Formats: sequence, structure tokens, C-alpha cells
Amino acid sequence: MNFDLTDEQRLLRDTVREFALAEVKPVAEELDRTKSFPYEIVEKLGGLGLMGIPFPVEYGGGGADTLSYVLAVEELARIDSSVCITMAAHTSLGTMPIYLWGSDEQKSEWLPQLCTGEKLASFGLTEPEAGSDAGNVRTTAKLDGGEWVVNGAKQFITNSGTDISGCVSITAVTGEANGRKEISNLIVPTGTPGYEFGEPYRKMGWNASDTRPLSFEDCRLPEDALLGRRGDGFKNFLHILDGGRIGVAAMGVGLAQGALDEAVAYAKERQAFGQAISKFQSIQAKIADLSAQIEAARLLTWRAALEKDAGKSFTLTAAQAKLITGRLAVRATEEAVQIHGGYGYIEEYPVCRFYRDAKILTIGEGTDEVQQMVIARQLGCCPPAHPPTGRRRAADGPPTLAAADGPIRQGDLDVSARRREFC
Repeated sequence: MNFDLTDEQRLLRDTVREFALAEVKPVAEELDRTKSFPYEIVEKLGGLGLMGIPFPVEYGGGGADTLSYVLAVEELARIDSSVCITMAAHTSLGTMPIYLWGSDEQKSEWLPQLCTGEKLASFGLTEPEAGSDAGNVRTTAKLDGGEWVVNGAKQFITNSGTDISGCVSITAVTGEANGRKEISNLIVPTGTPGYEFGEPYRKMGWNASDTRPLSFEDCRLPEDALLGRRGDGFKNFLHILDGGRIGVAAMGVGLAQGALDEAVAYAKERQAFGQAISKFQSIQAKIADLSAQIEAARLLTWRAALEKDAGKSFTLTAAQAKLITGRLAVRATEEAVQIHGGYGYIEEYPVCRFYRDAKILTIGEGTDEVQQMVIARQLGCCPPAHPPTGRRRAADGPPTLAAADGPIRQGDLDVSARRREFC
């Protein structure tokens, strides 16, 4: 596996790095403190083609690969996680389902405005009773006179309530097949009667990102709002989560790297006992360990991206990367705060914000416990819930595993794993 970056990938990485330093870093603390959504930054990201990196040029996207997207995510997270999750959730969770399974009409309607950042897309999977137990969907969609009537609620949905939010792709129970719930996906445009979003959550971190509960009360949609084939919704969204975990892993790498950058810079400047604290072995040990672990995590994340681009199964690698990078981000930010001492506890220093932003990376898009379960299942520690049905190619998308792992069911999870996911 070749980890050498192409000239185009290096250019993209450097462009995003320069943008993050010049445009995001000067306002990151204020955005976090005032809990203000970064509208101007999103507009500039769209102007640079960074809101649709992996999508075809014909739709206004960047036409780049998954690794290029990972590089961009890492560079943004290195400076600010709120801006980064806004871009990442929009790309890998909100826009990707429409690209992979949307009809030609749906793609033509949505992708051009999503790829340019004119509108944001969100991903509605998590519910009050369906977090890690993602198959326990209670939202329903019933056909009535050629229209879907949607009733239910979603929670922890990113990018759903901004002034530029365009649509949310949701899971809903559309019937029953062979004694099991038939779960399908539908596109719900913002402003549809019966669809409302609540007030933004008061969060520990990611304060400049938009995260809200959603409600649907007799929300009527045209029959062609169905996204993909009827009954494929749960399987399709598990595939989306696999891809999304690569992006979240890149966020973990970027956040850990940003924390290390701040810690090294501070340790070189801070004087104690007559010398810079960077000269003390205890500080050097922290920095050396983090540097080695970040590089290992970065390469695992890149491997997951390369496997996805090669059309290989990447479920195992994505789960491994997501698991270790989230934990690493928590540890790296904690160590960065420790190196800063009392100043690390002061909001004016970025490591304080980094520390608050890190924890969600062990929860969102699959808790650590769920990642452990996925990894163990991939290694053959427990049989799949259904016999593997082999690989098939989704319309206009990469090969997917058709129910090879089976749905995540409540019985598969112990109590410690029953968390909620930010989507």
C-alpha cells in the first residue's frame, strides 16, 4: 500500500492548511464562545470547492478521492472541530446518501447546491430510542394517496437547523417484511409542512456547529422522495456510517495533531526552573509518545481511505481507525492541557477548547463500544445476524457488502454500549 501523496493531494492539503490558519484560527475562539454558526467560513469553503470534495465535477464537486477528503478534514480539525464537523457531516453523512442512491432527478436537484455549500445536508438516523441500537427506528412513513406521511422524531442531528440547511435524509419504517421492520430512506426538504427542528442543544464542545432534535408530524412528501430502493434504508445507512467513520477518524488525527502542535509551541516558550519546560524529560516523553501514536493513527486512517477508494471492504479498518483516533484525541488534548498547566484550563488557549471537543469523537458515529463490537464481528468472534449475501454495486456508487454483517440489534449490545450517536 503506497502512502505517498500525489501532487494534487499535497496541493489540497496545503490549501486547506493555509485556509484554516488564515480564516478559521483567528475567529475559532469567538465562534466557540458565542456559539455562532460559521456562515462566512462555510461560504468560503464552498468557494474553494471543499464542501463537495469526493463528488463528481459535473455536480459541482471536486472529483477527488477519499484520501483527499481525509487530508482536508484533518487540516480543518487541526484548527477547529466545529468548522470541521460542519463540513464533514455535510459531506460524508448528508450528501453521500444522495450521491450513492439518489435518482437522476434527486441528484440533479440536490447535488449542485450541496457540493458548492449553497445548502447543507444532514443525516437523520439517531432517535430517542435508536442510538447504538440503530435498528430500533420508531419514525414511520406510510403511503397515503401517492404521498409518504412521516411521523416521528430524530435527535442529535448536525446541520439541520441553519439558515442554509437544505434537506435531511432520514430512516423510517415503511412497512414489514418477513416479520421484520422494513426500513427505507427519504429526503425531507427543509421547510416541508409538518417537519420542524428544535432549539440547538447546549453541548460540551462543537459549540459553533449546529446540532438539534427534529420532529415530524403528518409530514407529507411526494412518493419520489424515497431515497434508494424501498427496504434498503438500514443497510444503506450502515454503509454511510462506515464511510463517515473514516472522516471522524481523520478528525481525531487532526485534533490530536493540533493539540500536539500547541503543546510543543507552549513547551518551547514556557520557562520554569531557569529553562524552557521542553527540556524536561517528563515533557519530552509526553510529546514523543503523542507524536508516535498520531503518526500510527494517521496511517491507519489513510489505509481505510485507500481501501474505500480501491472498492475493497473497509468496515474493519474504518472501525479500527475510528476507535483508536477518538481515544487518542482525548488523551492528546488532556496531555496538551497538562503541559500548559493552569493556562490549559483557560478558554483563551486553544487546548481548552480542544479538550472539550475531543470527547464526542468516542461517541458520535458509533460509540467505542460499537466499534469494538464491529471489529470483533469482522474478526469472526460472532456470526453475522444473517448469512452474507456477497458484494454488489450500488447505483452510481462503490461496491457494498449487502447485509454481510447483519443489522445491529439490541441483543448484540450490553448496557454500556447503549449510547446515542451524533449524526
